[in-house]
Amino acid sequence: MKQLSRRQFLKGAAGASILGLLATTSGYGYARYIEPRMIDTVSLNIHDAQLPASFDQFKIAQFSDVHLSDTFSAKDLEIVVQKINAASPDLIVFTGDLVDFESSIKEHEKAKASLSKLDAPFGKFAICGNHDYGPFGIDLYEETMKACGFTLCKNEVFHLEKEGGRIQIATLDDLMMSMPDYHFIKREVSSDLFTLLLVHEPDAALELETTPINLQLSGHTHGGQIQLPFYGPILTAPFGRTYVEGLYGSYQHRIYVNRGLGTTRLPLRFLAKPEITFFTLTSHV
Repeated sequence: MKQLSRRQFLKGAAGASILGLLATTSGYGYARYIEPRMIDTVSLNIHDAQLPASFDQFKIAQFSDVHLSDTFSAKDLEIVVQKINAASPDLIVFTGDLVDFESSIKEHEKAKASLSKLDAPFGKFAICGNHDYGPFGIDLYEETMKACGFTLCKNEVFHLEKEGGRIQIATLDDLMMSMPDYHFIKREVSSDLFTLLLVHEPDAALELETTPINLQLSGHTHGGQIQLPFYGPILTAPFGRTYVEGLYGSYQHRIYVNRGLGTTRLPLRFLAKPEITFFTLTSHV
């Protein structure tokens, strides 16, 4: 029998304790009904000397891990769409997991109206998450995102041009349920261009440490979804254990992990508020 390390044992015990606390006190009501509705709007400035001057002040909106269900419904998504459009981003990206195991076709159909309202002059891009390959099959997700005006990306590189300047968007397919083509990305990404990478699972960065990626945007982890004070997440997702939430890295490879909007497995969030993220790219200090 495999022996648990002391850290694993303590982490498991701590997790069981907080779940027990949430289940038996008013903490459950907070984690079930309040924090999942406390959408945090995160704004970050990303300075990079490689960014063309024409893209200075270029704004990107990221949302992720909607997990349509009773916990996060199409009505909740409509509020998110309004917040994103109100910020007038230049580019909108969705980093995967629109659906969930318990999501309903009814909520999914309602969500189409909201997703179609999203608008940005440089378009809206979407990648696949592991749940998008799940309960309803990838075909439904693909059809939905394309019908709503998204460019659905799998192992591709795109270029955006503005006033003679150019940046590139690299995309990887889901690590857990599909075949991410690391070799393609390593071969096609140009070190001469500012590169934005979209990939659902953040730990893809471990395979791309020497690839010139200026900013990677990911989701998947939900910020742990349930965290312990002074300890962090009690459970971490596969391919989301090194990079869990927030901004990591330096000029060579920045990684941002969005905490997502919905929940999965447990309809709870504790010290891991849902979020929308806005990035403003700058070419000078």
